[in-house]
Amino acid sequence: MALHFDASEFEDRRHRLLHALAEAELDGILLFNQNSMHWLTGYDTFGFCFFQCLFVGTDGRMALLTRSADLRQARHTSNIADIRIWTDRAGATPAGQLKEMVRDLGFSAGRLGIEYDTQGLTAANGKAVDAAFEGFATLVDASDLVMRLRAVKSAAEIACVREAGRLADAADEAGLAEIRAGADEGRILAAMQGAVFEGGGDYPGNEFIIGSGADALLCRYKSGRKRLSEKDQITLEFAGVFRHYHVALMRTVCTGEATPRHVALHAAAREALAAVEAAIRPGSTAGEVFAAHARVLDAHGLSEHRLNACGYSLGTTFTPCWMDRPMFYEDNPWVLESGMVMFAHMIIMDSDSGTAMTLGRTSLVTQGGSEPLTRAPLDLIVK
Repeated sequence: MALHFDASEFEDRRHRLLHALAEAELDGILLFNQNSMHWLTGYDTFGFCFFQCLFVGTDGRMALLTRSADLRQARHTSNIADIRIWTDRAGATPAGQLKEMVRDLGFSAGRLGIEYDTQGLTAANGKAVDAAFEGFATLVDASDLVMRLRAVKSAAEIACVREAGRLADAADEAGLAEIRAGADEGRILAAMQGAVFEGGGDYPGNEFIIGSGADALLCRYKSGRKRLSEKDQITLEFAGVFRHYHVALMRTVCTGEATPRHVALHAAAREALAAVEAAIRPGSTAGEVFAAHARVLDAHGLSEHRLNACGYSLGTTFTPCWMDRPMFYEDNPWVLESGMVMFAHMIIMDSDSGTAMTLGRTSLVTQGGSEPLTRAPLDLIVK
């Protein structure tokens, strides 16, 4: 099996899940979130775009229901011993087969947790599961149960996170080396993603974000490539990825010269990042971290140019997005703990002047506070 952790690591995760099930008074759980399955068993696939589910009972038994295309994938990348296949055919009923699998494993009337809040369970499939289990089990939304377990990283996971940080720095250096007036965005992007692959890393949970000129004000990837002009701005948001663990960086770079507005916005972003990182410590809430961000940027008169969130947890995540929970937004009560990995992004998009400025990096939450996981400079870079 191609497992990235030893048996004791997975056993510890299983025990943590069983304890959480007992606390929630659940008799088992239906896992549809690929992040949950990977964390618990090592199972590594993008096959969650189809119907698949990992059942875990309170006795520790696990069984995966998936398609035939993922049978060997599950055998090779996970520690799941019981793998069952639902049949691809016209009028297929995998939800019904899931219920029969759970019944076959000895489950009878009780409370079953289920992960509804995931890309691994479409609305149509969710309705089919509800209908199949009606009268057989009480389904309880437990979408955040494994998510909360995953948020605090073990020592073995932190080692992977540090590798991801190394790859983020390599991508940053490769991208900066290509940025100049006349540079092609495609070449910059290829250098960055290539540095991650060459360093032993993986595809990210979502596309790297790259945009120059007016596109520098966007927070999402868009297709189409341009060449940088003599006086330009380019925003980059990217991640080093190792064993699906992410460490993200974000910055806006100028070519030719930085305008006075760029300089002012960068100063505000750097001050806000320092305030946020000072707030990232055990016992702080995610809402308190966001408040530090808002306090600084609003004091600079930037309330209408900032976002309503300023970061989120990172970990082992699959497409379509590397963002994990908790997020830094107003009044979020989630309490930070030592061992969490948090990306803080200061994003200022001044549409009035057409000026973009971003600055962000990822930190490990430790007993002493936040520890940056990259060595990338925070200065305003002009190429």
